[in-house]
Amino acid sequence: MISRSHQPDRLKIFTWHIHGSYLYYLSQCNFDIYIPVNDKKNEGYYGRGKTFLFGDNVIEVPVSHVKALDFDCILFQSEKNFRIDQYEILSAEQRKLPAVYLEHNAPSPYAVDSSHPLYDPRVVLVHVTHYNKLMWKNNVPMVRVIQHGITEASHTYTGELKKGIVVINHIKERGRTTGWDIYDRVRAEVPIDLAGIGTEQYGGLGEVLFPRLTAFTTRYRFLFNPIRHTSFGLFVCEAMMAGIPVVSLATTEYANLLTNGESAFINTDVDALIAGMKLLLNNLPLATTMGQRGHAVAQEQFNMERFIREWNEVFEFAINKKMMTV
Repeated sequence: MISRSHQPDRLKIFTWHIHGSYLYYLSQCNFDIYIPVNDKKNEGYYGRGKTFLFGDNVIEVPVSHVKALDFDCILFQSEKNFRIDQYEILSAEQRKLPAVYLEHNAPSPYAVDSSHPLYDPRVVLVHVTHYNKLMWKNNVPMVRVIQHGITEASHTYTGELKKGIVVINHIKERGRTTGWDIYDRVRAEVPIDLAGIGTEQYGGLGEVLFPRLTAFTTRYRFLFNPIRHTSFGLFVCEAMMAGIPVVSLATTEYANLLTNGESAFINTDVDALIAGMKLLLNNLPLATTMGQRGHAVAQEQFNMERFIREWNEVFEFAINKKMMTV
């Protein structure tokens, strides 16, 4: 339900609950976020939920009340939001408001030839990595990049468990994209655990809720990212911010932000990655040093000050651009 009145000096952003972790970090910005909720709690309509410790500026709105409210900007976060949801719950006047489309994902189904579903030139398109902007065929004139922003970790790295950890939801069902075959190969040679929604059925640990994730992962010697084609995963950003050394495929934005042998072990040769994992397992001081270098990269690239500033700039740009065209 609507929990508090809006402060007049803050932007009022309407969006859907699509990626809880991202919404949590977005809610650290100095604007109010309104999200719809329904009885079914289907995709986008979960409301605040119980997983994330949202502040008062994340405000639930029953779908039947959405049309009665005033917003400054609409934030789409999926093709469904843009093509279907807005026509089901927003009024005709609300659909004319300034709008931003946040694309979380790397291009699909093709790395090079995928055309982005946003064709409305009035909407600002925001990608979360420069790789994504480069590889998507963008069809609108206003395209920006805002890299992830995350808060400082609540726990620091110990690496006491002499094994690695993979954190991916439904990794097997998502196949080659998320690298199930790579994980399966690695676990035959290296002690490594798997966490994430749906992983219990094939030997994983299941979901680790967001508030516990950093405390859980910092005990492991390293975090492994086997995903072939992806944005820069928030779980990797969070690991780096906590000082956990990262082992990752050198694909997408990982090859741009991480340096092999210094801030992480990255490679497209899985055998080389396995060799790096074994080095970390046998050398905690090396793992600690690599984690500290990764932490420095995270502080530079994913700091909240930059993230907040860039999101404010994008919303102000969208709103001012709209006002100039009215």
